[in-house]
Amino acid sequence: MDSAPAKRRKLDHSQDGAEKALQTASTVGVSRSRAFVLETEELLQEVRLDYGTALEGADDLLYRIKGSIEAIKSQEPLLITQAASKFEKKHKIKIPFPNPQPPQNSNYKLAFEKPAQFNVVGSYVSKTMVKTQKDFGVDMVVVIPQEILQEKDYLDLRYFYKRAYYLAAIAATIQKEFGSDGELSYEHLNGNPLLPILALQPTTKEEKPKGRLDYKIRIIPCAPEGFFPKSKLHLGASLLRKGRVGDSEDQAEPTAFYNSTLAAEGSFLAYLKLLRQTEKKCKGFKNACILGRTWLQQRGFGSDISKGGFGHVEWAVLLALLLQPGGSQGRAALSTSLSSTQLFRAMIQFLDLSDLSEKPLVFGSGKTAEDLEEYLGQGPILYDCARQVNIAFKMGPWSAALLHQHAKWTRALLDKSDVDQFAPTFIIKADLPFHTYDLFAHLNYSEILDKVLGDDTAESRGRTWQLSSRVYSVLKRALADKELGERARLINIKTPGSSKWALTETPKSQAESELEIGILFDPQNMARTVDKGPTAGATIEEREECENFRNFWGEKAELRRFERDTIRETLVWGSKTPFGLCEEIMRYILSRHLRIGNIRDDIDFYGNGLDALLSLKPADAAIYHEAKTAFSTFEHDIRSLEDLPLRPRQIAPICPELRHASVKPPALKQSSKSGPRPMDCIISFEASGKWPESVVAIQRTKIAFLLMIGNLLEKSKPGQLRTHVGMEDAEFETQNLAFLDVVYESGAAFRLRIHSDLEEALLERQVKDKTVEQYLRQRATAHLAGFRRLYTNLPLHNQTISTAVTRFPALSPTIRLVKHWFSCHKLSNHFTEEFVELVCLHVFFTPYPWDAPSSASTGFVRVLLFLARWDWRSEPLIVAEQDEISNKERQVIGTRLEAWRKIDPTMSKTVLVVATPGETSGIAWTGEKPGKVVATRMTVLARGACQLIREEGVKLDWRRLFVGNLKEYDVLIHLDVKAVKECLKTFEHEEDEDEEEERKKKKYKNLDERVGMEMLPVGEHPSDVLLGELERVFNGGGGDGVLVFFRGGAEEDGVIGGVWNPLVAKRKWRVVKRGGGNYMVGKKRKNEEVEEEEGEEMVEVNREAVLSEIARVGGGLIERVEVKN
Repeated sequence: MDSAPAKRRKLDHSQDGAEKALQTASTVGVSRSRAFVLETEELLQEVRLDYGTALEGADDLLYRIKGSIEAIKSQEPLLITQAASKFEKKHKIKIPFPNPQPPQNSNYKLAFEKPAQFNVVGSYVSKTMVKTQKDFGVDMVVVIPQEILQEKDYLDLRYFYKRAYYLAAIAATIQKEFGSDGELSYEHLNGNPLLPILALQPTTKEEKPKGRLDYKIRIIPCAPEGFFPKSKLHLGASLLRKGRVGDSEDQAEPTAFYNSTLAAEGSFLAYLKLLRQTEKKCKGFKNACILGRTWLQQRGFGSDISKGGFGHVEWAVLLALLLQPGGSQGRAALSTSLSSTQLFRAMIQFLDLSDLSEKPLVFGSGKTAEDLEEYLGQGPILYDCARQVNIAFKMGPWSAALLHQHAKWTRALLDKSDVDQFAPTFIIKADLPFHTYDLFAHLNYSEILDKVLGDDTAESRGRTWQLSSRVYSVLKRALADKELGERARLINIKTPGSSKWALTETPKSQAESELEIGILFDPQNMARTVDKGPTAGATIEEREECENFRNFWGEKAELRRFERDTIRETLVWGSKTPFGLCEEIMRYILSRHLRIGNIRDDIDFYGNGLDALLSLKPADAAIYHEAKTAFSTFEHDIRSLEDLPLRPRQIAPICPELRHASVKPPALKQSSKSGPRPMDCIISFEASGKWPESVVAIQRTKIAFLLMIGNLLEKSKPGQLRTHVGMEDAEFETQNLAFLDVVYESGAAFRLRIHSDLEEALLERQVKDKTVEQYLRQRATAHLAGFRRLYTNLPLHNQTISTAVTRFPALSPTIRLVKHWFSCHKLSNHFTEEFVELVCLHVFFTPYPWDAPSSASTGFVRVLLFLARWDWRSEPLIVAEQDEISNKERQVIGTRLEAWRKIDPTMSKTVLVVATPGETSGIAWTGEKPGKVVATRMTVLARGACQLIREEGVKLDWRRLFVGNLKEYDVLIHLDVKAVKECLKTFEHEEDEDEEEERKKKKYKNLDERVGMEMLPVGEHPSDVLLGELERVFNGGGGDGVLVFFRGGAEEDGVIGGVWNPLVAKRKWRVVKRGGGNYMVGKKRKNEEVEEEEGEEMVEVNREAVLSEIARVGGGLIERVEVKN
């Protein structure tokens, strides 16, 4: 930094807008993350080209082209019609005249003279190409001599007609000179229809050397610097008078794009000089340009009009202007001593502070933002006063808004020191439609272009651009009206790009293409079904506002009375979902103003398939709210009990249904198909010294307490509820033994367990007591972990998710979709629901390179992207917002994971580490499951899903992501669905054999005596009970089991998959003696006694016996066991 840097000022667009924005942007360079700097330095080394190898032969080719062009003979001036006809007849080459074609009665002439100058420009000269860019081109500008131009050639495309003829003459010579050594074609420079160029792709019959890239030489004719008077090319001038409908010469519309194209034609060498001078003054400039190019590329930006009109060239020019002295104080906005990373940060902040779609930005003196504000309707303005060029003339208002939004997201990321800044900034592709937008639409304009635009052909960017501009202005007024409340945060339109064409052909028409429209929702406003417009008052201003409102919305606008007797213009929409509302509004407003959408095939909408897949409905929120209301009633009923010996301190929910995170909404009504499904809760009481000093006795006391609570509830609410005490499937007396089910007549059911603080203290004491036998201490350790998970971690987790669901409307449906995805791929039994919820929450807390998802579809695909990229072998997942966990604590978590990996390199115990502010150990939800194989399968499935999303794009059939492949399993256990359903029906009075026989003899076979009886609450789903028993027997801990089972979480999933453990394949006979006297077949390990019999006998698992035992254990629940080859 300079020893006395200039004092920085805050951003202010009122005067000298550019200078004041730049002053603020420069301050970011002072601080930086060291890790981010090191990673960017490594990135620069990786992406930098070896020009001698990659573009071998480019210099020789340039000299050969230059010599060929200089050898072209001069041609006498001829009338344009004669010159064109004679040329095309002689050389069999089409002249790439821009549309509209030159009129037949034109009296100006075409000629050819030697170029006034040659120059190589662009990334090849500045050495800022990167390996990851799609195309590699070397640009050579050919300056057209002044002798064949006239001063008024800036009018009515005359210069561009002469330029096209000049290019065709060069093409004829190059084609003759190179023959089969190169492939020649026409292209549009950056998609500009006014600027055809010649592209030469070298060809050779020899094998391409290793490391050499396919590149092309682009020959670009340009105007002499300063030839056209800049005073005639200002943004407000109207230089095209042909083809414009309804304009008189005195009231002609400004042709800003045409004028800027002409101004830029004479500025190639001026900007080349600017960039070269900046490179010499600032060492970090070139690398900052490479970083900027990578950042833009990952977000889909480029200099081409179809890519937003802001690419690496515009980035480099803008950064060079930031480093130039100027402004009122004569100082540069940025210091030339800044590093490349600091310059990049400063540029990102500058783009965030300067929204080009809302306010012009001016560099230098001579013009102010206020002077140019009236021309903002023609497009974004980034004006360079020294060269009188609008650098952003190829941008549309939508691409400027998108650039500003991406800069805002990246700046928010770079301001956070506790997250990975590098990968979201430079590695992750941020231009995929479903990752960025909540709704995506394709507008097929092939049959409506003439209907919408009529005969107006004066837009130099083409009729497709003209349609895009009209569509954007209508949609912005409809969806982003600040007075109504912005429904959309971003509206982007992607126009079709131009392709190359042969010298003997004319350019292909874009009439058969589609416009791509992306909408990013405002989650707080998009679900609104009623829009309140202006007040219907008596003043002139209010009347004008109401008239404008009705003119725009048409018959949809209606007057309604609201609170305080105010009468307002109102819009009422029929759809209920955010996606449906957006589609309804777009179809209506485009049909009204542009007559688009009358035929339903005009617009296709994408992005709503996921909601229909899981039947996500707006009414689900009301059901979850009803469940919470029922819980509040339940809590109130317990707290109202007066005869309890201890007062309740806390009653906390711990189930997904009470945090909006269950796959299906909670069932709050009685069902004839199964008993009530209780929602889990825990209760803790005030401190008391009357609890027994024994864990076993505490469990017995809990049972008595639950019986008392049940009796008191039934007495206090007679006829309104019933209670049942159920027993846990506990293995030891020190575990929790019982729970209380409370079923309300309304249908809501709750399962209550008691939390005792003393129990935790006793377990901790037993864990630390070295006089206790080792196996008892290990058991106490496991029980203590389960205790904390149930009574400490789950209530805190429930509170965290409940709060986040309120803050992020899209979080709940995202969690439900991701859980459904895990279930469809039969991973639910290996991953806890809390783990899935934390992964989803992490995507909302750390959404970079985007903002937090605002719809279920974007949330779902981003979770898949995270799972595909997460390196869980070496990276812990820390789910927390900034400052909730300090950097020191994050380092401790990372160090702990490294230590575990060194102690257990095979990851036989701890595989995933997921830490939160309330649970920093990271193993509360992943300590026992999943195993390494299952975690790897999760990653593979997520990567496959992400690849499918990338390949299929918006036309993806979402159902393909949720189809599991049963062919991957060795064993398929098919459950008897009817038997499972019968097990769900349990009654208080179970009939004995005699009663059952008597019931079967009843006269009416379709009636059951138990009809009308109340069923008991479901303790646990029969499929889960069976799976738990199979895992306990055949898939013991430590990876020594013979089968790994897979099952989805959905009740209708009637197939359990099994994979044989490869560790128990055929092997030599060894008897390994383990502690406790158990014997097993396995590998010899350290400190184990091995008895080997004589010979080399081989043993293997008796798979048939294992499967027979599985069938025996399952009994009537298993329909059949299928063995795959």
